[in-house]
Amino acid sequence: MTKKICISGYYGFDNFGDETILKILTDNLKTINPVPEITVFSSSPEKTSQALGIKSVNSFKIKEVIKAIKSSDCLISGGGSLLQDATSIKSLIYYLFIIITAQLFRKKTIIFAQGLGPISNIFFAKATYFVLKHCSYITIRDEKSYNLLKSNKIEAKICSDPVWNIEKTNSEKTKAIGIQLRQYKTLTNEFMQNLAYTTAKYYSDKEIWLLSLQNTKDISVCKELKEKILKINSNINIKIIENTDNNKVITDISKLDKLIAMRYHACVIAIKNGVNLLPIDYDIKVKKLAEDFNLETIELTTDAENLNKTIFKFNKTNQEYDINKINELKYSFKELKEEIN
Repeated sequence: MTKKICISGYYGFDNFGDETILKILTDNLKTINPVPEITVFSSSPEKTSQALGIKSVNSFKIKEVIKAIKSSDCLISGGGSLLQDATSIKSLIYYLFIIITAQLFRKKTIIFAQGLGPISNIFFAKATYFVLKHCSYITIRDEKSYNLLKSNKIEAKICSDPVWNIEKTNSEKTKAIGIQLRQYKTLTNEFMQNLAYTTAKYYSDKEIWLLSLQNTKDISVCKELKEKILKINSNINIKIIENTDNNKVITDISKLDKLIAMRYHACVIAIKNGVNLLPIDYDIKVKKLAEDFNLETIELTTDAENLNKTIFKFNKTNQEYDINKINELKYSFKELKEEIN
């Protein structure tokens, strides 16, 4: 009998990491025999359906969402950091509503490769733990989330990020230097100015690519950094590369000689493709990644002198990544598929 699976997450917003996770998930679900009928809740359902060859309904057309859940066998919530109120309390309520609806219809509910929290609202924190206790299978991508669930007597398994499953490309290498920034509350004008100065100092003879992994959040920062760099040296060869296609993002990163990056998934793709990487430690997951691969980092609070020293050292380093470690980080879909069946 063909299974009907609904998938809920931050989909349809052209975020490289989330859209890549969704593709990896749906590709693996399609290996189930017989191939399940997959419906994704997306803010851009037509685009999602066309890109992945699956059904999709608008995330915010609640009647259609409820109808899809009611006719399904299983709901998969994730991946990403969905169950948190740092983005907004409305976001947390929405994702909890989806899971609760599935549970009320007595559908199997699965939490897929998520990070939990922060949830500052006490009522919704308790509501989240209550909902998670009634899920069939939970995979969590960080130890902090795992321990939080464990302390609330909720069984879960720690998993790696599914983007580690992306295969290494065979792209021809360039001498280009990549810089990838995103909007963030602690990304200051001072840091941007210091980065611009250091970039102009060390890479005036290189082609510089400013990479956007989510245009709505990254492009404005790319434009600002480009302007600052050109004010220091108007002759620098610099261009902004927008995210028009996830495969192109992967290819572009793989071609780089060096990458200075904020976003976790930009760092993952760099490591997978042997690109010299200097992560910007703005988040615990980026810090953990750097520790796992013994990488130097810079923080958003790094001053001009220390930024200069770190990039000077970075330029003299030719990184070699542990292939065995990379292979170990691949997400195993075996248990997830067994749970669905």
